[in-house]
Amino acid sequence: MEIKMIARIYSEFPTKFGIPRQSGLVPELRARVVFEPEYRNAEALRGIEEFSYLWLIWDFSEAHQEQWSPTVRPPRLGGNRRMGVFATRSPFRPNPIGLSCVELIEADFNPKNPTLLVGGADLMDGTPIYDIKPYLLTTDCHPEASKGFTQEHEDYQLLVNIPEPIIKRLKPEKAEKLRAVLAQDPRPAYHHDETRIYGFPFDGYEVKFSVENGMAKVHTLHKT
Repeated sequence: MEIKMIARIYSEFPTKFGIPRQSGLVPELRARVVFEPEYRNAEALRGIEEFSYLWLIWDFSEAHQEQWSPTVRPPRLGGNRRMGVFATRSPFRPNPIGLSCVELIEADFNPKNPTLLVGGADLMDGTPIYDIKPYLLTTDCHPEASKGFTQEHEDYQLLVNIPEPIIKRLKPEKAEKLRAVLAQDPRPAYHHDETRIYGFPFDGYEVKFSVENGMAKVHTLHKT
């Protein structure tokens, strides 16, 4: 069976660093799904505007590898404990396929180039999309579901300090996005060096920050 790429998503993250570990953690984020020429048919989206959330099935394009391991080290467990790959959402899988639930903000039915604006995506800029399906509240949501090993770190977040001279250079909505991204602690989970300066590109800026005593502090912010 051949799986065809139907679209690419264009997000605020040109690299993997900084991307939220799951969809929906930073609902302020915006991304646009742009279809490949073969699938630029507005009829294929008829009725999609009636749904508020969608499932995106996509390619972990930066995690392809020839061999797979039956166990992985989930970041939220500090990179020290191994769990079965099928008990995690690790990108390092026999088939590197991702699944994300995103909010449908807007459907553009332009007959020549229909697109979807979505919120809360956890995908890198340019990620290939294999399929799109509506999220159904009655069947896709199970409030009684157990959370497994993820529950012990469910509420973990950093405080965020963006100095006033830096924050004044950002539009309020962009500042809120950056705060939300940093609060999720984008560092590798096994990094605990409070003297280290981290950097990542985000929405047209290069962000430099460090983490000390549970607080992320932005040191510099430059346009890229």
